[in-house]
Amino acid sequence: MQAQSMQERLIVGLDVPTVKEAEQVVRELDGIVSFYKIGYQLAFAGGLDFARELAGGGTKVFLDMKLLDIDHTVAKGVENIVKMGMTMLTIHAYPKAMAAAVEAARGSDLCLLAVSVLTSMDEQDMIDVGYEYDPHTLVLRRSEQALHAGMGGIVCSAAEAEAVRRIVGPDMAVVTPGIRPTGSDHG
Repeated sequence: MQAQSMQERLIVGLDVPTVKEAEQVVRELDGIVSFYKIGYQLAFAGGLDFARELAGGGTKVFLDMKLLDIDHTVAKGVENIVKMGMTMLTIHAYPKAMAAAVEAARGSDLCLLAVSVLTSMDEQDMIDVGYEYDPHTLVLRRSEQALHAGMGGIVCSAAEAEAVRRIVGPDMAVVTPGIRPTGSDHG
């Protein structure tokens, strides 16, 4: 999924607590932005219906749900998200979850993004949860796995984007989160 214009490439996170606030952001950015991300905070406050509404009106919607469960459960979730008309969806980059998601989305326009490593994780976090790799090494390993699984793209930090691009080539999306307005909360 390669976007051409800056308007297509820029994804604005609707990281607000209510649909009313999200609607205001979309109104303010009308004609400037055509792609929005909806994560947990808004999704679980009525944002899934709002996502359907946006998609139904031709706006691109990226659901940042970071799905991870047994493969059958991931597949069933993806099948329903396909029906919602979403543009992008995040899946944790575990091989079985990615394979199930790819199969469930086959034939649709949904771009599945592998979440390599949460960009907020540092080396100590990796040790604390039992990973044997440092964050950079795990991002590269999961990028290879995402490519092999047939994912549409990968989420990584801006610091790793160039190395990830060398692994996945020009046809996969490389999404880098975390561009925020001055003074906004991180995370």
